[in-house]
Amino acid sequence: MNPITLFLVIACALVGLALGKTVDLFLAPPFLVAAVIIALSLKMANTWQKFVVLRAGKLQGVKGPGLFLIFPIIDNVVAVIDERIQTTAFNAEQALTKDTVPVNVDAIIFWHVHDARKAALEITDYRQAIDRVAQTSLREMIGSSMLAALLSDRKAADEHLRDEIGNKTAGWGVSVTSVEIRDVAIPVALQDAMSRQAQAEREKQARVIRGSAEAALQLRAMNTIYETTKERGTTILIPTSMVDSMNPAAALVLAGQRTPGEGVPSLKSVA
Repeated sequence: MNPITLFLVIACALVGLALGKTVDLFLAPPFLVAAVIIALSLKMANTWQKFVVLRAGKLQGVKGPGLFLIFPIIDNVVAVIDERIQTTAFNAEQALTKDTVPVNVDAIIFWHVHDARKAALEITDYRQAIDRVAQTSLREMIGSSMLAALLSDRKAADEHLRDEIGNKTAGWGVSVTSVEIRDVAIPVALQDAMSRQAQAEREKQARVIRGSAEAALQLRAMNTIYETTKERGTTILIPTSMVDSMNPAAALVLAGQRTPGEGVPSLKSVA
């Protein structure tokens, strides 16, 4: 009972009792009956509430916010709908992705009732139905997604879930504001394998960078030699190892032609 109705009921009851004791006993019953009628008929809805009222089993209307009257006995408030934004947490355990990887996904949905009549009359329990629909949609989304996409593109997954759940709940008078995936848990063994793969990729990239740097140094050395010897009459002595390092193919040929007992010249001249 709301405060205004409670105050009026108590006031009527006290007035009736006071008149019955001081003036006439027969004056008390009308005030007591009025107090009962007020208690049964005067309702108040807060600004975020809607009262769904049936009259003799048929929809009489949706009342609120504020004070309103109903007819006792023939009118019945069948639902009080909260139109504020609500949150519902849901999850999917051991759901298989498109590439058959089992994952545990936790998510949360933000929703609100935009049509109190539908929420009260079109479905038995809209809160429970939202939870079931959210779980089903989450499993369907996981089953149609690759693990890499699920881990890297959370925003797209959130928007997909919001649209899917919203399409299913619109007929119940419920709008989905947003869906947020909070956590995606994968098996420990797969985490280790992904860690090793990432490490291998980083090592591969490091080797490529190192090879590019060595090639650049060789080109720089060759350019230095060219700049030094391009004028006629200039002679420069270069260690054999340096020449071999700048010409790997020639070094392999020379290595194949040498015998273990042959000496290796220490210098080469370039004119």
